[in-house]
Amino acid sequence: MTARAAAEGAPQARALADMTILDLTQVMAGPYCTMVLADLGADVIKVENPDSGDQTRQSWGRPEAGRDSRGFMALNRNKRSVTVDLKSPEGLARLHRLVRDADVVVENFRPGVTARLGVDYPTLSALNPQLIYASISGFGQDGPYSTRPGYDLIAQAMGGVMSITGEPGGRPVKCGLPLGDLGAGLFTAIGILSAWNWRRRTGEGQYLEASLFESVLALSVWESVEYWSTGKVPEPLGSAHRMSAPYQALATRDGHITVGANNERLWRRMCSALGMDGLADDPRFASNMDRLDHIPELVAVLEERLADADTDTWVETLLDAGVPAGPIQDYRQILDSDPHVRARGMVTSFEHPLDGTVPVIASPIRLTTTPATVHRHPPMLGEHTDEVFGS
Repeated sequence: MTARAAAEGAPQARALADMTILDLTQVMAGPYCTMVLADLGADVIKVENPDSGDQTRQSWGRPEAGRDSRGFMALNRNKRSVTVDLKSPEGLARLHRLVRDADVVVENFRPGVTARLGVDYPTLSALNPQLIYASISGFGQDGPYSTRPGYDLIAQAMGGVMSITGEPGGRPVKCGLPLGDLGAGLFTAIGILSAWNWRRRTGEGQYLEASLFESVLALSVWESVEYWSTGKVPEPLGSAHRMSAPYQALATRDGHITVGANNERLWRRMCSALGMDGLADDPRFASNMDRLDHIPELVAVLEERLADADTDTWVETLLDAGVPAGPIQDYRQILDSDPHVRARGMVTSFEHPLDGTVPVIASPIRLTTTPATVHRHPPMLGEHTDEVFGS
């Protein structure tokens, strides 16, 4: 039985149902972190300013007054929203009251702001010594860059991603996905779960932090290895791999195919499937290192052959031969018609009181007994203030 099938037949137990999180974050890294935990059952109370709330409520063209953007909805399902003016004594007192019963606080203010507001870790942990407090920032809470504003673009630039992304000789390009934001969100979620486990064992709360810059750097596994091993500064390779070839996108008659013939066995299978058995023994391509040294020639030879048929034909041919291969899909193909996405339930939806049925990408985490679920629509601003504080 697959994890998905078991989850569908199981009661909707939630792994983190006994975790209460006060979410003081906005935009992407923090909300993504808390949404991951909310999908797993944590009670996430989103604390927002009364005037406008999370600024992404108005991103991507807010439809009309009183409605929220789809960008906000994509990052804030399964949460409750309360409005609190942290700059007023009454609002701060209300938050402090919540902290006494909370398990986790997550914030992404610029370093120094929480102390000025009275919501920093020393202040809140004095109210609740078992509190787990997580900070997300652009560059970390100390160090020479700590006071700089933190944006994914800047993190990708300074963390190396833009130096190795794109085609050789081209303009600097960022990764299409916001690696800094999403990476920091995921690393923070891992940190919270680790601190949660430690607290269960010892009763001790603790402080943790993650940053966009360091998250990008931590993901630079092959690039750091290349530099330390060879002394050469890694450069853009397009879709190619730093350690294996052919492992990249190649042009076909009607588009592109991706292939992963990243060892000798797969390389020979690929040559055979393409009807080019002799290519495997060409001195330029006889070993992986030879192929890496002659990537332009390798690509030219392979694409000359691949131009004889379309992408779908080559994907089927290579897969039948046991060679990893796949087409490059756009998001219309993925979200509307990909049969695997449909079979795996990776597109789901929630019912919103104003917008009706809204599609979202489901959690990729599969648990048999306590599945991650979409069980609550993204909250409207202050929707749960009375519920949480009492009317």
